[in-house]
Amino acid sequence: MSAPASAGGRSAQLQHTGMRHGWTTGACATAATTAAYTALLTGDFPDPVGITLPKGQTPAFALAAERLEADGRSAMAGIVKDAGDDPDVTHGALVRATVRLLPPGSGVVFRAGPGVGTVTRPGLPLEVGEPAINPVPRSMMRDHVAEVAARHGGTGDVEIEVSVDHGEEIARSTWNPRLGILGGISILGTTGIVVPYSCSAWIDSIRRGVDVARAAGRRHVAGCTGSTSEKVAVAVHGLPEDALLDMGDFAGAVLKYIRRHPVDRLTIAGGFAKLSKLAAGHLDLHSSRSQVNKEFLAQLARHGGADEALAAAVTCANTGLEALQLCAARGVPLGDLVAAAAREEALGVLRGAPVAVDVLCIDRAGTIVGRADARGPRGG
Repeated sequence: MSAPASAGGRSAQLQHTGMRHGWTTGACATAATTAAYTALLTGDFPDPVGITLPKGQTPAFALAAERLEADGRSAMAGIVKDAGDDPDVTHGALVRATVRLLPPGSGVVFRAGPGVGTVTRPGLPLEVGEPAINPVPRSMMRDHVAEVAARHGGTGDVEIEVSVDHGEEIARSTWNPRLGILGGISILGTTGIVVPYSCSAWIDSIRRGVDVARAAGRRHVAGCTGSTSEKVAVAVHGLPEDALLDMGDFAGAVLKYIRRHPVDRLTIAGGFAKLSKLAAGHLDLHSSRSQVNKEFLAQLARHGGADEALAAAVTCANTGLEALQLCAARGVPLGDLVAAAAREEALGVLRGAPVAVDVLCIDRAGTIVGRADARGPRGG
């Protein structure tokens, strides 16, 4: 199991709720990669092995498996994923990284080992044929390989094969098969930390966030689905930290509480796919309780000028992102249409409360792909 070397800001919030945070598969794969590559260069596996997460936390992980090949060109390390108090299907899974030396100039190459899926359909943040190792975990692994190489005299040219024991079986309990990720689970995580999913605790923290903002005299707050959308809301509106609400999937909780405790303005910021669920009338945006409705997106696209061929393509899209890309290529502002529809749904929940609402839809990179201000889409 893993043990944190330092707690960090969000961990303190979780301690207040009595919940224990965990680590993503991406963090585990990064720790395993760091240990394996260190062993290749030094002959010894660091145990525990420490890494640095994107927001600066420095957890350390105990090794559950290790192997250094006799030829000295390949090493494997394994970490047991600890999801904390989150009901994560990958909790307890053994995440392995096998690192192999490559010729100078090869760079870092990623491979899907047993139990890690391969992308077979478009619309995901990875190309078809790529191992299902998401961009942030890849970046984390590259950074740590570079650090180990600099410390111990390596070139940093390696192949990293990530595998997960029983990952193919675990993946059957996820949306991977429906998304066209076949052969196993995805290696995920944008912060490295798993926040325990607790409706009552999370909703309570949302309410307290509104209370704190109002007490500080904030007249404009932002409900954000994650850290990337928080950054966008800050960049667009210049909001201070105490005006940011960690909404997560609980759009309804934010709207209902602000209905009873109004502020002058509410910004709703989040990923396009999540906010398309709000636009379709869902107040709980979690993937286990609401799904992106492609037929709804197709209807919005028609309102934006899409012909039937494009509408049919949107209906058959693999993901919301693919639907957005199809429309963008044809000049149909699906992002703005989703933002406007999400704003209307939010106003309906507010039931006439004196709150101006604007919506920011973003993609995975944090680019604004749809916007509706307090008067309508893009000020119209």
